[in-house]
Amino acid sequence: MTERAVANRLVYVGLGANLGDARAALRSALSALAKLPDTSLLRASSARRSAPIDSSGPDYLNAVAELRTALAPLDLLHRLQAIELAHGRERPYRNAPRTLDLDLLLHDDVTLDTPELTLPHPRAHERAFVLAPLAELAPALVIPGRGTVNDLLAAVADQRIERLPA
Repeated sequence: MTERAVANRLVYVGLGANLGDARAALRSALSALAKLPDTSLLRASSARRSAPIDSSGPDYLNAVAELRTALAPLDLLHRLQAIELAHGRERPYRNAPRTLDLDLLLHDDVTLDTPELTLPHPRAHERAFVLAPLAELAPALVIPGRGTVNDLLAAVADQRIERLPA
């Protein structure tokens, strides 16, 4: 599929934060996602706490948002990065602790592999902090080339993750 705007694409965005008031950052990010042009925030998963993977700092809070959008993948990525910057995101080194991290996980059935964006997200299928909230929203969803969210979640059962109360 080519990089272009297509109406009514179902999109999943991973949210994470482990610096400052992480819960407030996730709430604020969801509000910002709901205000994106040509985009509707359909729903969001519960927040979860997980240990950093290939990173340092305190535990992360994570969630997944389900959107419907007409934005093309790269346009959406740039808007997600702008939301991160507005929340104080810095990138001093790879996998640094974050005030906010927004990952474009899936953009409907679009597959991309460019220097700027890979879809589906190249490590989503390996991370409980992505799969558990994604399973809350769409357990039968297929990550192209990887399998269903529920099956993939079973394969990462050894990763510590805790669902937080609302």
